[in-house]
Amino acid sequence: MSADTTRVLRVHQKTWEADGVTSITLVDPSGAELPRWEPGSHVALRLPDGLVREYSLCSAPEDSSRWTVAVLRAEKSRGGSTYVHDRLSVGAEIEVDGPRNAFAIDPDAAHHILIAGGVGITPIVAMMRRLESEGGSWRMLYAGRSRRSMAFVDEVAAHSASVVHADDERGGLPDLRALFEDVPPGSVAYCCGPAALLDAVAGVVPPEIPLRSERFAAPVVEVDTGGDTAFDVVLERTGQRIPVPAERSVLDALADAGVDVPSSCTEGICGTCEVGVVKGDLDHRDFVLTDTEHASGQTMLPCVSRCRSAELVLDL
Repeated sequence: MSADTTRVLRVHQKTWEADGVTSITLVDPSGAELPRWEPGSHVALRLPDGLVREYSLCSAPEDSSRWTVAVLRAEKSRGGSTYVHDRLSVGAEIEVDGPRNAFAIDPDAAHHILIAGGVGITPIVAMMRRLESEGGSWRMLYAGRSRRSMAFVDEVAAHSASVVHADDERGGLPDLRALFEDVPPGSVAYCCGPAALLDAVAGVVPPEIPLRSERFAAPVVEVDTGGDTAFDVVLERTGQRIPVPAERSVLDALADAGVDVPSSCTEGICGTCEVGVVKGDLDHRDFVLTDTEHASGQTMLPCVSRCRSAELVLDL
């Protein structure tokens, strides 16, 4: 995951994509080009009401004139999707962080299995476009409640390598096992959608096929916090020492000390608050970093992860 930059962008267009889904197209107010990005990337919108929300980019990665995200109006919105749908107007200027990518296409995969549920199509459709344009080998399942609720469904359905499963048309559950039949060695699967879909896919994917996933919310996992202890965070660049009580997160302790670390989900699933680590025995509790990144000990998500040693030195 790369370091990001905050920039001010203008809302150029709002478009109805499906029932409950609106896309937002962002441009540089001066007309400057935007950085290119890879499929799977997301940005954080710093909304005027103080909320920060992460959304996957779903425009063409090669188009440096604009970025587009698609936002589902959440039934139990914490304010972000409601603001985007009802109050964020064309012409408004907002701060945008990113792009970041923790859900990238594996360049060495022989075959790609794409699985999207609902608005989880946003990173997956960008993957589909890239693989199709480069002649990659892929197949895809896109599942949703109804076609009217499924953004980009006509574009997806136009490809013979993809299957659209709308519950109101087909009934029942999609055939997930069929996705993994007769796939070549070296295949990689990618899944984005609600927890039920991710859990179902994880239950049928063959062990020899790596599964990369992106979640809307952190899974329910029992974490034993009884052994959590206090420790100190030391900022490598300034030498500032900040105590972290056993019952407080590193992110909260940093904020209490006036250290501004961008954050969004505070659940360890978006990667916004990722910071570099210089030294410390890390207790990773996120759902973003890879096993390799966990083992390296060079980065952490301070919203959920902690330190087992008495001192944690951060690259801040």
